[in-house]
Amino acid sequence: MRVLSGRLKAVLVAILATIVLVGVLGPATTLAANPPGLARFMYAMGQVESGGNYTARNPTSGAYGKYQIMPSNWPSWAARYLGNSSARQTPANQEIVAAGKFRSLYRGLESWRRVAYWWLTGSSRTTGWSTYATRYVSKVMTIYRSAGAQPSAPVASSTHRYSEKSAKITYSAGWRMAGHPAYVGDAAKYATKAGATASFAFSGKKVIWYGPVGPTRGKARVLIDGTYVKTVNLHSSSFTAHKAVFSKSWSAAGAHTLVIEVLGTAGHPYVAIDGFTVVD
Repeated sequence: MRVLSGRLKAVLVAILATIVLVGVLGPATTLAANPPGLARFMYAMGQVESGGNYTARNPTSGAYGKYQIMPSNWPSWAARYLGNSSARQTPANQEIVAAGKFRSLYRGLESWRRVAYWWLTGSSRTTGWSTYATRYVSKVMTIYRSAGAQPSAPVASSTHRYSEKSAKITYSAGWRMAGHPAYVGDAAKYATKAGATASFAFSGKKVIWYGPVGPTRGKARVLIDGTYVKTVNLHSSSFTAHKAVFSKSWSAAGAHTLVIEVLGTAGHPYVAIDGFTVVD
């Protein structure tokens, strides 16, 4: 629940040019269809919350950004929708996280009016709304309806997160589970023996491998579609549990297989996977 004060006046401009949708997905799960009117609702919420200001900060509650996300919510939401609880609140990340949360809320609450009320109060109640809450929701929905007269916003690529437990990943012998509270889902999969492999089959135009770096971490070769791409060095003087350690992009989406081959680096052989992200 958020305490709101000093809100900027809503001013109609243009609907969001693009929306990036992201969600946490279980093994081999894909995103569902977009809720109707998501772009218009996000535009309306951004206007009511901050006037569309990505750097707005509420001096009382600490809520930040275009959608005035509370500091206590950002880490868990960022972990869920970005795969990184420490992700910065850049404009792009704010859009990703807000879109993911709005999408999830709509699935449960089934109307944008109730989503707006939840955003203000943290409650899913359907009756007994305060006068302030009723006015807030009315303001959001007025802008939402007005925005309908604007050109439709195109929908950008969808982002899919796959955990280290995904059925899309095939592991050779020698991979084990490791627990750490900073890993997404509190777990990652690791190997130390030279020649151990993990093969990730996916379809998209970009893939990102997330894993830990640190003093005990070593090197791994990355192959895509059977072709060597890069040797990734995960060794670092300090431990970071969740980091984008490799990425590859293509001009168009397609089916690919990424293979990670552990090299068994002497003295610090550990190579781990804390999930993959794929952009359609």
